[in-house]
Amino acid sequence: MKLETFFNKFDQFADAPDAVAKMRGLILRLAMQGKLSESHKTDGPVSELLREVEKDQMRLGLESSARATSGNSDFSDDETADVIPARWTWVRFGNIARHNAGKTLDKGRNRGELRDYITTSNLYWGFFQLDAVRQMPMLDDELERCTAIKGDLLICEGGEAGRAAVWPHDREISFQNHVHRARFFAGINPYFVQRYLEKLNATGEIEKYRKGVGISNMSGKALASIPIPLAPLAEQKRIVAKVDELMALCDRLEAQQQERETRHAALARASLARFADAPIVSNLKFLFHESFSIPPADLRKSILTLAVQGKLVPQDPNDEPAEEFLATVRNAASESGYRGRSNSEDDSNPKFVAHVPDELPAGWIVCPLEDLFKFIDYRGRTPVRRSSGVRLITAKNVKKGFIANEPVEFIAEDVYPKWMTRGFPKKGDLLFVTEGHTMGFVGTLNFDFKYALAQRTIDLQPFCDGFGPFYLYYLLSEPFQTAVVSNTTGSAAQGVKAAKLKRIRVIIPPLAEQRRIVAKVEQLMALVDALETQLAASRATAANLLSALVAELTAA
Repeated sequence: MKLETFFNKFDQFADAPDAVAKMRGLILRLAMQGKLSESHKTDGPVSELLREVEKDQMRLGLESSARATSGNSDFSDDETADVIPARWTWVRFGNIARHNAGKTLDKGRNRGELRDYITTSNLYWGFFQLDAVRQMPMLDDELERCTAIKGDLLICEGGEAGRAAVWPHDREISFQNHVHRARFFAGINPYFVQRYLEKLNATGEIEKYRKGVGISNMSGKALASIPIPLAPLAEQKRIVAKVDELMALCDRLEAQQQERETRHAALARASLARFADAPIVSNLKFLFHESFSIPPADLRKSILTLAVQGKLVPQDPNDEPAEEFLATVRNAASESGYRGRSNSEDDSNPKFVAHVPDELPAGWIVCPLEDLFKFIDYRGRTPVRRSSGVRLITAKNVKKGFIANEPVEFIAEDVYPKWMTRGFPKKGDLLFVTEGHTMGFVGTLNFDFKYALAQRTIDLQPFCDGFGPFYLYYLLSEPFQTAVVSNTTGSAAQGVKAAKLKRIRVIIPPLAEQRRIVAKVEQLMALVDALETQLAASRATAANLLSALVAELTAA
């Protein structure tokens, strides 16, 4: 298969993760295996190029150890795993270029005339960013070693070590000690070597020559040791031109992809706004239209927001009013021994009510969260974990919408009644995470075994049966989550205290409407799950196709 065919199939694998980046890597691999070029009779053998390299080295008085070699005997199989054309040869970077690092910036000791200089922050793959070039003092006798001229290859020693670009300007530029300058012998094309370093970066092979974690480093010795596949000069030039042509095509494909994603995102936002402003019963087709690229996470968020706004299902005037439902809950709370509100702060405080719309659906009312749930938590340090006993449910178990069985931890049986003095969690309760990076996660306790609670969780136990499922979705909705964030305290580890959580106002629809809303949410979430599965399958198919095409093209 030809590379042009590969580009023509782009639409078939455009959804594969990092499709364009993988295309770039493929181009570099093919180029450096000689698969983008052909031999011309006028090229001349690479051995002639090596002789010219050695002549340059001898004129400069370099030791024989620094000279090029025409044989491959000093390379291990691991170093030269790529198969290159017979007309090429392997050489080490240090044998085909003079290279050194630049000048150390020392404001207290440096002297001389101020000159522009670049650092690794100016040097990127294939280009320079010169908007913020600084200056340092430079003596005349330092210029030859620390100044780059047009055609020099500059390489990062630190940062993303190995990142390289050819200096393209007629004016000279100085460089700092964290940048290597390479000046090649015998007219070797610096862009050819730069593209090879890019290939090593794309395949991850460059890591063999880097040291350090996070901020890497490439010493001059490591740089000198890198094996370079050397082609005849004329072929190097053709390869560079072909790679430039194909990379420009990748640029266009990437721009088209970004433009398409931007249009899809705008269309998605418009469609979400459209059905948010009208009854969703008649607008579901906009939500799941196949041409809209709406992220599943955004769909789920929008569904929950619409649910708590009363826009998911039609209302029924025959439903028992929400006031009667709330009266039933409060009566159940009283019978259970609930002693009333523990916080006298005014319910009108904006922190508690700002998320509540000014106009509620007909028949809906508002009350503090503590009017619906008994709050069960504990004070003090979590008891020592045991290998058996009463299951301990921690914040690690609480996910968005459910409680995971893992991790499995226990506390001693005899500690359990002494510790859970505020009440005992039971099946059907909602478990809410009160601090940390998962603050606001809520799940329903659906385990049949007995369990205790650990730190950073509060058990919300409904005063009567029937309304827990609706409030699972309500507490996960964006309006309520926004209210939680507005009531947090702390800086490094933010959290919401139970006293604040209790006072946050929640909306109460009639119980029958709550149940219709829950049924509709579950129906729509199932559709989103199916959509997400389809998207994942589509991306997997695209990734498999891309891998197959790459394998076909790179096969020897």
